[in-house]
Amino acid sequence: MNIEELRDFCMSVKGAEESFPFGDDTLVFKVMGKMFAYVGLERHNGDLLLNMKCDPQRSIWLREHFEYVKKPVHAGDTYQWNSICFEKMDDELLKELIIHSRDEVIKKLSKKKQQEYRNE
Repeated sequence: MNIEELRDFCMSVKGAEESFPFGDDTLVFKVMGKMFAYVGLERHNGDLLLNMKCDPQRSIWLREHFEYVKKPVHAGDTYQWNSICFEKMDDELLKELIIHSRDEVIKKLSKKKQQEYRNE
């Protein structure tokens, strides 16, 4: 998946909004005002990196099985976010992980906000 396809898929997520709150080089995707993914628009060691929320147990498994799934620089020791060289990942798995990230964000919202999201 290239950057344009990635943007199109992220924007197809129900309620998705895009913005550049960290500057012109970081595209952020949000639902209900909360980030579910962000991508740096400058390459690092030849790769564009997509950062997404993830269940901590799943993060461990992904990092053990895919060399292009890593701990993001900003995350410290947390396993709640992954940094992915998305151009190297299978498109279907990438799409599934984007939806998973959105779901991780939604489940952390209040019950009222979760219901509001479901009813949009």
